[in-house]
Amino acid sequence: MTEDNRPARHPFEPREADLAAPRRQPSPVENFLGGSPSAVLVRLFFLSLIVGFFLVWLDIRPLDVLIGLRHIVERFWNMGFEALRDIAEYALAGAAIVVPLWLALRLLNMRSRP
Repeated sequence: MTEDNRPARHPFEPREADLAAPRRQPSPVENFLGGSPSAVLVRLFFLSLIVGFFLVWLDIRPLDVLIGLRHIVERFWNMGFEALRDIAEYALAGAAIVVPLWLALRLLNMRSRP
């Protein structure tokens, strides 16, 4: 009991002011990122940590990936305009997988929002 004869409030019980507080609309940046920038950075850090663990487990080092990217860029540069066709081919091949997955995830996220 408190001094004014009301039962004591549990420490984790929400206050009336918290329950009545209006929810603020997320900013365009938060809408784009899917949350606050700091929360997204924390999620990306932990996801990067997990992916990095598996890459090292598979004996794929970050330097090897960067060297491979450099070789791809050098190859494109040396091939000239033919590289544009190759880039478009790679982009379309990747988009065939990435875009449907992205769309499905966005639709699932929209369905789960209140």
